[in-house]
Amino acid sequence: MCGILGLVAQTPANQLLYDGLLVLQHRGQDAAGIVTAQDNTFHMHKGAGLVRDVFRTRNMRALVGNMGIGHVRYPTAGSAESSAEAQPFYVNSPFGIVLAHNGNLTNAMQLNQELFREDLRHVNTNSDSEVLLNVLAHELQRGTKNYQLDPAAIFAAVSGVHRRCRGAYAVVAMIAGYGLVAFRDPYGIRPLVFGSADTERGMEYLVASESVALDTLGFKLVRDVAPGEAIFIDGEGNFYSKQCAASPSRNPCIFEYVYMARPDSVMDGVSVYETRLNMGESLADKITRTMRHLDIDVVIPIPDSSRPSALQLANRLGLNFREGFVKNRYIGRTFIMPGQQQRRKSVRQKLNAMSVEFRGKNVLLVDDSIVRGTTSREIVQMAQGAGAHKVYFASAAPPVRFPNVYGIDMPTRQELIATGRDDDEICREIGADYLVYQELDSLIKDVSRVNPSITHYETSCFDGKYITGDVSPEYLAVIEAQRNGGASLSKAGSSTQLDLNLVPAD
Repeated sequence: MCGILGLVAQTPANQLLYDGLLVLQHRGQDAAGIVTAQDNTFHMHKGAGLVRDVFRTRNMRALVGNMGIGHVRYPTAGSAESSAEAQPFYVNSPFGIVLAHNGNLTNAMQLNQELFREDLRHVNTNSDSEVLLNVLAHELQRGTKNYQLDPAAIFAAVSGVHRRCRGAYAVVAMIAGYGLVAFRDPYGIRPLVFGSADTERGMEYLVASESVALDTLGFKLVRDVAPGEAIFIDGEGNFYSKQCAASPSRNPCIFEYVYMARPDSVMDGVSVYETRLNMGESLADKITRTMRHLDIDVVIPIPDSSRPSALQLANRLGLNFREGFVKNRYIGRTFIMPGQQQRRKSVRQKLNAMSVEFRGKNVLLVDDSIVRGTTSREIVQMAQGAGAHKVYFASAAPPVRFPNVYGIDMPTRQELIATGRDDDEICREIGADYLVYQELDSLIKDVSRVNPSITHYETSCFDGKYITGDVSPEYLAVIEAQRNGGASLSKAGSSTQLDLNLVPAD
């Protein structure tokens, strides 16, 4: 999961891109990068860490130009420790292209081999985003005549990307001397929206992973980039769009609404906040059916993503709602931290239980989901340590039993607490006295109620149905081996020709 931005402005783009990445920081805390364009020249700065740590005043001054793209990284393919894999990526042929990507290619290994053997292109890192960039570059090169590029050639190249690439991808890219390109995979798995601002100097455009970036930067949401669609905005601000996929369909990732996206975002016409309110109502209905025998004194949310669901649940059940955990807001999202030990430690650093809300009470803890179980286990222990008599646990999402291969860090079945366990076994694993999960059908209805026009969602982490049709047990075994052993995209080992030393100087 990553956050991406693309901006065509009438004034310097650097500060707007920086501010936009700050509000998308929840989508990636591992690395950040910005590239601006001035005429035919790109200016790039990127590195490991949070946005505020990567960019200093001297870096911002060097990012000149009125057009640019930005990226906050959360690694799902490649290495979390590699500074070289910070995005955006750059390739010099043809024209010069920079690209930022949110999602995950499921056929990255195959494409990597094709790029080397057939396209005569080299991929320097283990990132599937660099693979995607080189595929786009090759398709542009194939369709370019007389060293000139027009919107038709760009859209033809995106069509070539759709034919070759499998998986999930929302992309922003810049072509030196021409403009900004943005496109989305034919299934529309990962979100991408765009907006405009009519200024005194002319029209400005912003493309982003979530609408919250548009809101904070003063842009009006126009619409989502449609699945398979590409948009192109040239240096003069002329806007072009075209459907580039043969048979697109809209299947947004439902886990965006459960956890990943900010509640104040609207994606694919669906308000994240409204979906979470609906989740609370349907979860309350299930509790009414299945937990009548339990005496619940108080409902306590796990801050912050579960708060709307928990509040709506408490109101529907007529129970007291209390903030039993105080959150340290200077600790990052534990879900996207690499390593179980780090996540376990960070849960204790991030949350602290107030004993006055737990002592002697039967408490119902409400969380958005249970993935690895690390956070849930630690939180149950904190509630018990604070004096709770009974600790019941409710998940606003169904059990996560299958890997998510489309850009969320759930690649191995061994990490998922629900894989191979029933609800009672999971309850014992996290140490709760009772556990209730949301039903998948109910979750889909909760999201569909906000935008009934969307009839299908990407739900593979709950039901194991992979909509791209290319995810087999053998494929899952390969990516699990890569995860556990750190294998690269190339079967021959590391393909690195250039070791990019991006450690910043003091």
